[in-house]
Amino acid sequence: MNHDSYSDDHIREILNTVKTIAMVGASPQNVRPSYFVFKYLAERGYDMIPVNPGQVGKSLLGKPFVASLREVDGPIDMVDIFRSAENIMPVLDEILALPTPPKVMWLQLGVRHDEAAAKAEAAGITVIMNRCPKIEYGRLSSEISWMGVNSRTLSSKRAPPPTMGMRLSLGRASIGGGDTHAADRAAKNKNDIA
Repeated sequence: MNHDSYSDDHIREILNTVKTIAMVGASPQNVRPSYFVFKYLAERGYDMIPVNPGQVGKSLLGKPFVASLREVDGPIDMVDIFRSAENIMPVLDEILALPTPPKVMWLQLGVRHDEAAAKAEAAGITVIMNRCPKIEYGRLSSEISWMGVNSRTLSSKRAPPPTMGMRLSLGRASIGGGDTHAADRAAKNKNDIA
């Protein structure tokens, strides 16, 4: 597979089919990128499992940390790895030792490991590198345009603001802007003006 670019259909299929995501390197610190991604994906209905041996005994958004992928009860659909490139091979070895390996191994932004990708793909695991599932979800569901992020597409039409329960292009319901309810306020304000 060409890991320099991925088709939107390929990413969309992954995000639509995975249900359980184990995040290796998840952090309970709310200023860390892994925390934002974990929270965002959990709010969109994914069953998130935080994996971090240094955090065992704690929980992240009500989900208890586990020390390793071996400690996860039940099958994992995707492993999202928040570790640097030099730490990918040990995580991959742990993935390959699971009774039922996940369908997808996802390496976060800035992380690429072609040798690990080849080894995982030889075992039948789909690999995504140097991408963020939070960003991809937002981009493919059009949520990202509601957040004021430049999509590099010029249009005179503004995307409709999300409302509670609105179906997104990824087939999941919107939560209306998460805990901030910003999108719901925007929709209400728009209706008040009209």
